[in-house]
Amino acid sequence: MSTPHGSPDAQAPDARSGPRVLVIGATGYIGSRLVPRLLADGARVSVLARTPARLDDVPWRDQVTIHEGGLGDEAALTEALAGVDVACHLVHSMGHTADFEREERETTEVFVRAVEAAGVGRIVHLSGLHPEGETDLSTHLRSRVEVGRIMLASSVPALVIQAGVVIGSGSASFEMIRHLTTRLPGMVTPKWVSNRIQPIAVRDVVHYLAAATTVPLEGELADGRVIDVGAPDVLTYGQMMQIYAEEAGLHRRLMVPVPVLTPKLSSLWMGLVTPLETGLARPLVESLRCEAIVLNDDADEVLGAPPGGRTSYRQALREALRVPHGPARPALWPAADPLGDPARLLPSDADWAGVRPPAVWHARAGK
Repeated sequence: MSTPHGSPDAQAPDARSGPRVLVIGATGYIGSRLVPRLLADGARVSVLARTPARLDDVPWRDQVTIHEGGLGDEAALTEALAGVDVACHLVHSMGHTADFEREERETTEVFVRAVEAAGVGRIVHLSGLHPEGETDLSTHLRSRVEVGRIMLASSVPALVIQAGVVIGSGSASFEMIRHLTTRLPGMVTPKWVSNRIQPIAVRDVVHYLAAATTVPLEGELADGRVIDVGAPDVLTYGQMMQIYAEEAGLHRRLMVPVPVLTPKLSSLWMGLVTPLETGLARPLVESLRCEAIVLNDDADEVLGAPPGGRTSYRQALREALRVPHGPARPALWPAADPLGDPARLLPSDADWAGVRPPAVWHARAGK
């Protein structure tokens, strides 16, 4: 059952004049940065959270309506979606069960039914870049594609924003690059380090998602569509690590690609070298088997370009590295600025994020 949470002294969401937006996934990496952007744009924001207590300390807590409930809870969705103009769906399962694809499909179908029944005006969904017509997608990426298809097939126009590797402090993909590059001056790498990738700065992802909540649904957008987003750079994963090394003041890394490292072995290796659990590392590694580049580069034309233009990969790294990382997490909410500096670590990010990884040779020397 959905339970609204609020404060009698809070700024009422109805005092705003923008669209009513329900954000599902507000406690996640992108959602915790998108909500402040929507509020700044004048949206009347509500969120659906399985554990509302995780939002107790966020600075925008009293500016939103919080509903308690899970994504598969149709009653909770029905209540949370009442009167909503835009349903912003940012949740993707990194499930470990054998049936997670089926579970995610069924959960999405519940969401779409609730959106249609509530008369919501549009869906905005965050998905992942993938090759067109690729039959060898990873299980998790295949599930993400299926979720997008279900939303596009609904009677409610859906804007499916497809992004690749997100660059910002606290992003799992960025932290994987950071730990691998910092800890290993030389490494035997899987062959996928040669695959092309089009990363994107977290500030640009937030820009495109926010724009998708208000762009007029006219012309080709009337029935919804997929919109690919990315940085102006197309790089290999190996190049991304080398550029990271340059920006972090490290020596050039030696990489020896070999064909024998399976995704399972690669993810186990990631679990040893990075703070990411194997269960999180594996879907990230498996998704790198395929190239992830923008196929239809018209996001700026459709949604409007980010202020100052799209952020390059190198600039995105500089923003993520702007605050020096130490052995402990940075200051909490008083020093956080999710609106002005979304690449900076937030207290809601994973506990392992933002900790400077020790170099392997230092760790072995006991330093």
